[in-house]
Amino acid sequence: MALNRDVLTEKVLAGERISAEDARELYHLPLEELGVLAEERRRRAKHLAYHGRGNEIVTYIVDRNVNYTNVCNVYCKFCAFYRTERDQDHYVLTFEQLDQKLDELSAAGGVQILMQGGHHPKLGLDWYIDLLHHISEKYPHINIHGFSPPEFQHFAETFRMPVREVISEFKKAGLGSIPGGGGEILVDRVRKKISPLKIDSDGWLEVMQIAHELGLKSSATMMFGHVETIEDRIEHLQRIRDQQDKSGGFTAFICWTFQPQHTVLKVKQRAGVAEYLRMQALSRISWTTSTISRARG
Repeated sequence: MALNRDVLTEKVLAGERISAEDARELYHLPLEELGVLAEERRRRAKHLAYHGRGNEIVTYIVDRNVNYTNVCNVYCKFCAFYRTERDQDHYVLTFEQLDQKLDELSAAGGVQILMQGGHHPKLGLDWYIDLLHHISEKYPHINIHGFSPPEFQHFAETFRMPVREVISEFKKAGLGSIPGGGGEILVDRVRKKISPLKIDSDGWLEVMQIAHELGLKSSATMMFGHVETIEDRIEHLQRIRDQQDKSGGFTAFICWTFQPQHTVLKVKQRAGVAEYLRMQALSRISWTTSTISRARG
């Protein structure tokens, strides 16, 4: 086992792609050891990407999450956000309410809005196109990072348009990039348990493929700590990485733990900080492979 661990450590440090079996072994390393490997992988990837210069530079932007509506008809079991039109606290933001949020963002030096909502059954194509035009024309300095793959599938069904056409029209109206929401775990056995009415894993990846083909960048996500297994998480990471090989449009990967408060879905024990750090480290090792490979090429 020690020899295998040594071999795996060298593989990670060399920037080589890890397999599912490698990921399982890495997952069970002591957190401190896994963290060191992930940090070294990050450092080497940055070093190669910047040709040995500036590998300690870390950048960030100021953005704001805005949910334009909480009305949704897919009723995910892990969600405490959605409402139906019968609920008193349901809403659709007016443009004036949105402007107030964007004015506050601009005053804080913000440059991006992450805009997502529920699957509202009654908002039409014109409403979304007007929304995008309004933001892009009034706030040209703000990138619109908006609408997840499940939303785009919902739009396609509601507008009776192909997904490609919907994304293309949104891009023309000002959409700048697409967030990776709705990824949860890209294993359909899991998705059927926690969000049976939502887009399946192949559909999620297909929306991203189309978006990347149309020149839009996107992020990728994972929400874990509910009914999935460790193997499911690893399969999720592999599917995202395979999609990146195919279309090359992901700019970031973000994972977070399931929060069970006020949701239908319950868990015996919530994933804690250590589990979060473990998955961050494992995903970093998985995701920095392509960065190192490109830098070498």
